[in-house]
Amino acid sequence: MLGAIHAKTHGLVTVVNDSYVNSHSVCELLEKIAGLGYSNPVTLVMDNAAYQHARIVRTKAESLGIEILYLPPYSPNLNLIERLWKFVKKKCLYSKYYATFPLFRAAISECLDKVGESEYEQELKSLLTLKFQSFKNVQIV
Repeated sequence: MLGAIHAKTHGLVTVVNDSYVNSHSVCELLEKIAGLGYSNPVTLVMDNAAYQHARIVRTKAESLGIEILYLPPYSPNLNLIERLWKFVKKKCLYSKYYATFPLFRAAISECLDKVGESEYEQELKSLLTLKFQSFKNVQIV
């Protein structure tokens, strides 16, 4: 599963498949985001996975008018979607057994469907904040 979450509205866009995430699934996500018809410029924050840096992804983003902002390595907490994935794992995966893959996938989809609803609102409010702590005059020893 691949996803993007709107930083302010928390609207969620996902691409689901039964195999691996690759540059083609990232392009599919870019097309879905472009299809939402935002009037303002779109900046998509991405990690540093190799398939996200692929030429096909950069070309597709440029053709759709989407700017890609790559995060520094080893900084997943700066990416809101990573926080959401952590939340989904907590809700759906920790200490739970699913007898079949379709049941597993359905549990994740059901959880994601509730992201915009009031059931998870309080928990997600603190996780999906844009307030980041910054440090000044940091020295690494």
